[in-house]
Amino acid sequence: MQALHNFHIPVMGLAFTIDSPIRVAQYGISSVISIMDDDLIEKMNAFYSRKFNIPYQEITQKIYDYRAKRITSYLNLVDKIVNEKFTAFKAELSENAAILENFRAMLPTTSEIKKGLENMIQESGSIKDNILKFCNDHLHPGDIDVNIMTKVDRENFEKNVPLPVEFNDAHAALRGFANSTLQSSVVLSAGLNPRLYGYFENFSDFFPDENSKLRKKITIKVSDFRSAMIQGNFFAKKGLWVSEFRIESGLNCGGHAFATDGLLLGPIMQEFKEKREELIDSMHQLLTKALLLKNAPVPQSPLPIKISVQGGVGTAEEHQFLIDHYNADSIGWGSPFLLVPEATSVDAATRELLAKAVEADLYTSNLSPLGVPFNTVKGTTTDFNRQKRIDNQKPGSPCPKKFLALNTEYGKEGICTASRKYQERKIKQLDSEAATISSAEYDAKHEAITEKACLCVGLANASLHENDIKIKGDDGVVVCPGPNIAYFGRQYSLKEMIQHIYGGPSIMESDNRPNLFIKELSLYLQFLNAAIKSGSLADKQLIKFRANLLDGIAYYRDLFTTGSFFKDKFVASIMALDLAEAELTSIPV
Repeated sequence: MQALHNFHIPVMGLAFTIDSPIRVAQYGISSVISIMDDDLIEKMNAFYSRKFNIPYQEITQKIYDYRAKRITSYLNLVDKIVNEKFTAFKAELSENAAILENFRAMLPTTSEIKKGLENMIQESGSIKDNILKFCNDHLHPGDIDVNIMTKVDRENFEKNVPLPVEFNDAHAALRGFANSTLQSSVVLSAGLNPRLYGYFENFSDFFPDENSKLRKKITIKVSDFRSAMIQGNFFAKKGLWVSEFRIESGLNCGGHAFATDGLLLGPIMQEFKEKREELIDSMHQLLTKALLLKNAPVPQSPLPIKISVQGGVGTAEEHQFLIDHYNADSIGWGSPFLLVPEATSVDAATRELLAKAVEADLYTSNLSPLGVPFNTVKGTTTDFNRQKRIDNQKPGSPCPKKFLALNTEYGKEGICTASRKYQERKIKQLDSEAATISSAEYDAKHEAITEKACLCVGLANASLHENDIKIKGDDGVVVCPGPNIAYFGRQYSLKEMIQHIYGGPSIMESDNRPNLFIKELSLYLQFLNAAIKSGSLADKQLIKFRANLLDGIAYYRDLFTTGSFFKDKFVASIMALDLAEAELTSIPV
């Protein structure tokens, strides 16, 4: 069936989209659940089972393969609730004119579904029966997709004995999804994990059937075309098809910021546009060979591939430009939806913090235990709790979940750099060096140790707060919006946000917002200057990074000059490009 919407809600944190499908899927809106935290998932399973009067059987850590089973159970519950809500919603559309009109108002102006509903209303006969039949024939709920961070694949132990690899965190999460009733996609982020990717071969739902259909699909979040080609071919050689490549800005995004080597979003999208067929042909040839060797059904023609994009999109013009100019199939709107209570799970205090945040409040931090820059906002409760522990001479988190216990500096079993155990050891080691370094150097190293925050707890607590679920231990919330949140200044209804996306009344709080391409360029300049100052880029890397940015500036100058879009800020955009070019050419290489 035709997709109802050409936007999606990407995964955000561990909790912020944990129940988004239950909230919005009945309207045809697709969203992504993180399935990394089985403890949070079990709590949400209990909460929603009670809310919808569905029998609930607790899955404790004493049960064999509890992590995968918890994930399967919750996903099955979400699937059941979404389908029941969708059935009820279709009946409401046929019976309630106000609900029907509100739904039509949230569809794209060019939507064939919207036009079809209008025709149903104008036809003679039983409007109710006409609309119900049309809904049954043309509407479907949004996709209930799931996200796995491929690098969060910690080896697990039982009585100090390592468990088989299939019990690693990401492996178990994949098994939980594979065994569920969902017919949707797993979105893989954070890079290629060969061992995890190989594990997909254990589940038949990921292979095309005799009708070339996939019960479960693979989506990969990528930062450039080369990564898409490598990972797509990797799966194809195993007889597995990647159904979607989800391109995300390296820096103009929420959560972890995986910077490219200066490659900007516009040129990246241009390469996908020009080489899309090359990517499809390469994957199809490899897929065919692999399936023949497996004596499995072979699709006669390439399976469908979607190209989606996300990161910093904030206006209807940007949204439509990415669709029209680059042939994108869907646009991800993440951070703005943190201000929509109907769509995301965010506690009231955090939502208010986000609504009031301005550009100066949003920053790229070093708080992630993964050692990757992490976008966040000043003033979170986790910041307060972290500083309070430092002041009380008890830095670090108790580390109750250990999902990011990936540092093997003190043993094979792994430890999290945000944990109290790790930070106490590192501070003791630093103290032994205190006599040989300056006080300023000591303070800088101490801050580098203690600034790490417990993301496992902080990124999960928002949903527990919102739903009044008891929290044991640290009740702080970490929130990870992209810089784009600065231009949205209050809470919004779902209808307001969707109409903003599709060109209705703008909900922007400021006219000073640069377009998404200029904003991303400024973030990359900041990143480069910080890297030069710290000496973290080798000479060859610096030359490549600088050259890619200059190529991107030339691309944008031509794009803005020859196109008919972004004209309201054309002068400001060209001036920003000129200043950026001057800054880059002044860097000695």
